[in-house]
Amino acid sequence: QGPLVESGGGLVQAGGSLRLSCAASGRTYASYAMGWFRQAPGKERELVAAINWRGGDTYYADSVKGRFTISRVVNRNTVYLQMSSAEPEDTAVYYCVARTGRDSSRRPDDYDYWGQGTQVTVSS
Repeated sequence: QGPLVESGGGLVQAGGSLRLSCAASGRTYASYAMGWFRQAPGKERELVAAINWRGGDTYYADSVKGRFTISRVVNRNTVYLQMSSAEPEDTAVYYCVARTGRDSSRRPDDYDYWGQGTQVTVSS
């Protein structure tokens, strides 16, 4: 296993909720920005949500605003993605990411660490 391990993926019905967790290990991530990307079959990887090192600044893709919430527990090296009002379009592999910069970025190449991904499937 790498330094970032996702859990919580699975099958959920449209309109339902799911919470993804990411446990980071190997170092302290207190000064790292963290986030979640997703990739659906045939589509490019996109940043879903990100949070800066202190947790005071967050970013959300337009497609998930008002439905998803990112949070982190710094002293536990953990970041969460609460998914609500799930839609079939949310079906994808979700990746936890971390970057040494304190602020988040929308560019995949700016992230230094990636989890192996967890599958989320939303049925209609």
